[in-house]
Amino acid sequence: MSNVLVTGGAGYIGSHACKALRNAGFTPVTYDNLETGWRDAVKFGPFEQGDLLDRARLDEVFARYSPVAVMHFAALSQVGEAMAHPGKYWRNNVAGSLTLIEAAVEAECKDFVFSSTCATYGDQDNVVLDENSAQYPLNAYGASKRAIEDILRDFEASDGLRHVIFRYFNVAGADPEGEVGEFHQPETHLVPLMLDAIAGKRDALTIHGTDYDTPDGTCIRDYVHVCDLVDAHVLGLEWLKNGKGSRVFNLGTGSGFSVREVLEHSREVTNKEVPHVAGPRRAGDCTKLVSGSERAKKELGWTPHRSTLRQMITDAWRWHQTGHYEA
Repeated sequence: MSNVLVTGGAGYIGSHACKALRNAGFTPVTYDNLETGWRDAVKFGPFEQGDLLDRARLDEVFARYSPVAVMHFAALSQVGEAMAHPGKYWRNNVAGSLTLIEAAVEAECKDFVFSSTCATYGDQDNVVLDENSAQYPLNAYGASKRAIEDILRDFEASDGLRHVIFRYFNVAGADPEGEVGEFHQPETHLVPLMLDAIAGKRDALTIHGTDYDTPDGTCIRDYVHVCDLVDAHVLGLEWLKNGKGSRVFNLGTGSGFSVREVLEHSREVTNKEVPHVAGPRRAGDCTKLVSGSERAKKELGWTPHRSTLRQMITDAWRWHQTGHYEA
């Protein structure tokens, strides 16, 4: 079985990607510093602890496993933190990714699947974003991801590094079989915060901003099920293995939901009210972000089968009740 190096494979999306890779016949090799990931989430292949900025460690791992591709998820991703500490994001996300890319090229591992974000587009309201939409990131998180996209293009020109870039925004849900799921410390994502409030693990969910220019005053996002998302990454890997060129794909449903709509669906799924309070907007948050994915559907054959809000909350609720990692 061919090895694939999965950076951030102990994190939320990365651990689901490892399972999808194993099911597709690859051996996922997780490379993670465990700053935000969990050792208990590494269940589907070897684990190598290390930091993206540690070139010697990366070289050692490339030499040991000779991966046929890299699937790169490792990144800091909190918008508020990115606004307050931009240097941390440029150093970790950009310098770390550059070190990884240089190590991959040196090891002749030239198929690269990159987890980017629709946050590179910034605040463009009342449009469904496609891959040709202008990029105006509002914070160091989105800007760092855009910079990595540029680095990948430069290394394609200089060294033939083939890449697939996926831009997506709000990922939700969990493995339907309950082997892995979403768990962050501190938690910042809407769905697990909401479920924590329902379960009594926090006093109430804070809705950050109720005065946006939307029908109910709360911001709108496009939600994609994590299993659909990682299926696209495996398809992207196959795209590269089939000799097709570097490509950017958006991953979304083209339909956005407001925070209040997510709360209402949660009430229907769990039969419990969500305790919540209104709070101020967070710096760097935009009003509406909806990502179309016609290119991914047409060219990759990707279909987001589980990406209904009800299914995402149902799977997340099941995991939330039974599957947390050791803190």
